[in-house]
Amino acid sequence: MTAPARTPGSPPVRPYAPRRRQAGSPPVRPYAPRRRQAGSTPADLVLLLIGACFLLPLLWLILASLDAEAGHELRLPDRAGLDNFAAVLTPELLLRPLWNSVLLSGGTATVAVVAAVLAAYPLSRYRSRFNRPFMYTVLFGTCLPITAIMVPVYGLFVQLELLDSMTATIFFMATTTLPMAIWMTRNFMEGVPVSLEEAAWVDGASRMTALRTIVLPLMKQGLGVVFIFVFIQAWGNFFVPFVLLLSEARQPAAVSIFSFFGQHGAVAYGQLAAFSILYSLPVLVLYVIVARGGSGSFALSGAVRG
Repeated sequence: MTAPARTPGSPPVRPYAPRRRQAGSPPVRPYAPRRRQAGSTPADLVLLLIGACFLLPLLWLILASLDAEAGHELRLPDRAGLDNFAAVLTPELLLRPLWNSVLLSGGTATVAVVAAVLAAYPLSRYRSRFNRPFMYTVLFGTCLPITAIMVPVYGLFVQLELLDSMTATIFFMATTTLPMAIWMTRNFMEGVPVSLEEAAWVDGASRMTALRTIVLPLMKQGLGVVFIFVFIQAWGNFFVPFVLLLSEARQPAAVSIFSFFGQHGAVAYGQLAAFSILYSLPVLVLYVIVARGGSGSFALSGAVRG
């Protein structure tokens, strides 16, 4: 490849040469990381204090569960053992309430996710002037405290003879978590390109078929996030099952934990700590399973060709 001809009167083209350091100029020093600022020490102390506020209760929970004579103070057990776990590992105290919690939380999360998908699909795919007011109305539903609506809900359950019904309680708890579930599901659904559904429509698929076979598989990690969110909200809900479920055979673990608080301020701290640890294990196991199943980020790499 020949160089372009130089026009008459133009300066000659010189080959590129690296720029030399002039005499007397300071030498170029290699890059060194910046030192920590002096103001970072107070910030570290504040973070350590906040971490201690979360760590000390967990430490008390572990130590008290191994201490047969545990109290409200944080101390090392004189004789560590598993007596507290053996005392609570009974069908009446732990197994049946945990099973009720799994049914109640799993049913609530399933109903909420299904309803959120059906509500978020038209809000995500159809543009209307009523979309924004409707979404703000849904968001307003998250601001209502549950205690403000429990009196009319209790009266409605009495009139319809739905008290002490696990199914009715599941549907009511699903409606209380539905506003936030709709918002989250809509945000995840908007990440799925509409062009993929249009290709399925060209092949003869209906909208519900495209939703089931195209959209939902691509947003399964988002649905897992919504499921975990609703599940945890229902798992720790004490007030609603306490009001609507009357018999002890149907009460979840969030309500049965109240039995460790005796009369006249007597509390079985060791058994309470052991029950609390076992009560939190299903949620941790569910989180690990969903996290491993959706180890990648919510991305649609390969779904659309550039």
